[in-house]
Amino acid sequence: MRILILGRGVIGAQYGWALEQAGAQIDFLVRKGGSRNYADTLELHTYDGRQKRTVDEMWPINLRYEIPAEEVYDLVIVSVNPEQIAGAIETIAPVAGDATVLLMGNTMGNPLSKLGNLLGLSAEQFVIGFPGAGGGITDNVLHGILHGIIQLGVSEKKLNKREQAVKNLFESAGFKVSLHRDIDGWLVNHYVLNAAMEMEVLKRGSFEKVVQSEDGLTSVMENVKRMIPYLKAKGVRPDMAIVMMSIIPERLLASLMGKTIYKPGSPAYDAVAYNQYQVGYAVREIQADAKRLGVYIL
Repeated sequence: MRILILGRGVIGAQYGWALEQAGAQIDFLVRKGGSRNYADTLELHTYDGRQKRTVDEMWPINLRYEIPAEEVYDLVIVSVNPEQIAGAIETIAPVAGDATVLLMGNTMGNPLSKLGNLLGLSAEQFVIGFPGAGGGITDNVLHGILHGIIQLGVSEKKLNKREQAVKNLFESAGFKVSLHRDIDGWLVNHYVLNAAMEMEVLKRGSFEKVVQSEDGLTSVMENVKRMIPYLKAKGVRPDMAIVMMSIIPERLLASLMGKTIYKPGSPAYDAVAYNQYQVGYAVREIQADAKRLGVYIL
């Protein structure tokens, strides 16, 4: 399968590596020039959750600065920040052709609902998913984590041809695929969890400062609780993770997370420590939407 990945970010790079290992041909579409200095190799330091091992290798990658009109891809993977989705569609529209477009990202629900113009692409080409990867890239060195499961939206009772092809692709690479008939609700729940973390990052300065502090993690749990009325006002049912956070005492849960998931030196802790994502967009979007719905969350 020929796969084009937009950009060479943390998520796209790790999935590109995994899918190439499974036999796919991977190209990365990047901008020429600009502030980023791309190299034709990427130094990987990734915890591979499929095999429970750490990967340390120099990975040769195929960078593409432009795509001739006659080139054909089977799949285009787009994993960008929520504020970048419209621009990403504008970039891939001229080169996607009839390829399936997999949108994998942290968004307030199904991103297609906010895109008025698909620039010649059809809504039927899109498959909506959510990645299980994180970390950071500095100077062509990636430190990250690649979980063994991805989330995939299902548009009908039965997977359509494109959804089935994406599911088969990731399963062939050793990933478990969790299917969601209400991917919109799932994404909104996760967006709330993400915003709860971002609120503390804005106060404390970095993801690492939040997770290395029991007070920081406790505040994240408190933020989640405060946003449950917002979910209900949107008509979105809080998922199991959010329900549990509303039941278990915040400090107890924060203490458990600090001793397990975010224990210093653990793969999840290291991935968070290298995360350089500029936070704030999700917080502002939720605050504006909550105000529209008459809900006060802060």
